[in-house]
Amino acid sequence: MAAVTPPVAVAESSGLQEFYGQRPQWGQCVIAGDPVEGLQCATLVVPMNYRKPGAERISVTISKVPAKDPAKRQGVLLLNPGGPGAWGLMLPLRLADRPIAQVYDLISFDPRGVGSSTPLMCEASLPIGTFPSRPTDDQFELYTAQARATEADCERAAGGLRPYINTPNTARDMDVIRGVLGEQKINYLGFSYGTYLGAVYGSLFPGKLNRSVLDSAIQPDWSWHELWRQQAIAARANVDALFTWLAERNSVYGLGKSHAEVYASSEALAAKLRAKPITDPTTGATVDSSYYDFFVLGYLSRARSAWDYLGKLIKTLKAVGDGSIAVDSPAAKDATEAVKVMRAAAIPRTREGVFDTIRCEADWPQDLSYYYDQMRLFREKYPYWDGVAKTAPNNCTFRSFTPPDKVTDLKRVGYPTGLVIQAEGDTNTAYAGGPALAGRLRDHLVSIEDDGGHGHYGDNVCASDIVDRYLVDGVLPSTRVTCPSRGKRPDVPADGAETVSRRAAPQQSLTEFARQFVANQANRICQA
Repeated sequence: MAAVTPPVAVAESSGLQEFYGQRPQWGQCVIAGDPVEGLQCATLVVPMNYRKPGAERISVTISKVPAKDPAKRQGVLLLNPGGPGAWGLMLPLRLADRPIAQVYDLISFDPRGVGSSTPLMCEASLPIGTFPSRPTDDQFELYTAQARATEADCERAAGGLRPYINTPNTARDMDVIRGVLGEQKINYLGFSYGTYLGAVYGSLFPGKLNRSVLDSAIQPDWSWHELWRQQAIAARANVDALFTWLAERNSVYGLGKSHAEVYASSEALAAKLRAKPITDPTTGATVDSSYYDFFVLGYLSRARSAWDYLGKLIKTLKAVGDGSIAVDSPAAKDATEAVKVMRAAAIPRTREGVFDTIRCEADWPQDLSYYYDQMRLFREKYPYWDGVAKTAPNNCTFRSFTPPDKVTDLKRVGYPTGLVIQAEGDTNTAYAGGPALAGRLRDHLVSIEDDGGHGHYGDNVCASDIVDRYLVDGVLPSTRVTCPSRGKRPDVPADGAETVSRRAAPQQSLTEFARQFVANQANRICQA
């Protein structure tokens, strides 16, 4: 791999005066062809390559909800929803009812490559094959072929732009936004990948960052490849916690009296679903082993409040698989339809190429035998939530460009102490990322106990109050603070526990619960 130039922060005096000197022409936002009430937008021009600002240019679209109390205005709060590649223009509206909206202009943007900014598009080729949650060794080559095809698709469609779609350049765009808005410093709130982006901005432009909140943090020492692996490991931890909880309530769910017994019941069900999926003969709704591993266990187990319904769903699927209830029975139909709802609501992978490009900014292993060994391991131990695919060869394994920037050395020198928020059961950004990033930046850490959620500001009352006091009043909490989970474990007594009265069975069907769960997820501030 050719040597790369160390990342540098650019300044207004580096041939970039015309970019910093722009003045935004604000107007009503039009997103996907629809006017958006209460949201202003403007489009800026930035260099494609900051080392050659006189060469090709691209656009970045920004959005704004002005501070509601101008007399108390404290500047701008720049927002990023994560991704990488998540659209950001709507984020100020999602936060417009929070106390921060009284004192800050809420500013967000579609990062370079996505949405209303200059897009980075990849050709969308058809999948080469099906990718089960527990593939055989003979199927590993399909993952490799798909990874090669994805990289080739992106290279053909946007090869000239891709090297410059990276985190340091997005951070440089953020500083142009700061200058264009006439601000000496920005305040920042970033979710998920946005935590890493904010840390990079602070490292490159320490004198330009004031208060910062990093919600659901990426571990700073993990490459993108390791981050992917850790997502699957975190998913297994949630499934193990679920199995232990179900075992303590065997009289309710009938899946086993110990973690080992529940695990064995689940594995037996997965094997039956691989051999013969459960299909509703009327609607065609199907549950196979991949849906079971991904949606039933991997997707739902992180939501503690869903464990009662999840236990009942597994119990029903097991009964259908055992032949205890008919596949066309109301209970079976309810179960298959619930899984169908979950599957339909899964966040699609965009064919904008930012996601497939930014994660290539760090090197990936090149040895295919390493990937295949990892796939065998994860097939056995971490098959949930697409675990095997997370360790398979990736388009970045076959990266077709040389990144112009090396990975930024994250540090906090010259800007104020900030906040990092992290949940214990988060699968997108595993809990270890919170303490690690807070330690690296010497920030204060807010931990959400026994919670599998991702993105907590505006959702968890305790964490949100801490953030509001910090951003609005400048009051930091203690160095380490713990908040309770928003979604408590269901009030289902453990076997043998003394209780005054046993909770009545839930009135919702599995399908109704699935629809409500999906709707609740869609209303969260952070959807990256």
